[in-house]
Amino acid sequence: MSDLNQLFQRQRRYMFLLLAVYVLGWGFTSYQSIFAGLILGTVFSFMILLLLARRAQSFDKAVTQGKKVRSLGSLSRLATAAIAIMIALKYENYFHTVSVVVGLMTTYVVIIIDYFLLTFLQRK
Repeated sequence: MSDLNQLFQRQRRYMFLLLAVYVLGWGFTSYQSIFAGLILGTVFSFMILLLLARRAQSFDKAVTQGKKVRSLGSLSRLATAAIAIMIALKYENYFHTVSVVVGLMTTYVVIIIDYFLLTFLQRK
């Protein structure tokens, strides 16, 4: 398995762990709308991670074969985030909008934390 695949596998596990924590928070606290917003944002953020992984793999393949390189799909990731926000605004009684935005940023926070953990563990 390539390093890129291992990287995304590890980040996927972190996202599932965060989703499990959010579901537990939704089920066992009185902050259902906040945790529902975090769950919605994180699910869409997970979809963004999968889009990014697929595009990065095709980008890597195109570079190694010397072909023309396509973009990494910023517009599709932005549209995915917009759909999550529109759902949260449509159903404001169920989803806390700020929590959805925080959930949407989860992928990028996970990528940054994974990078720092990886560099810290490689130094030892």
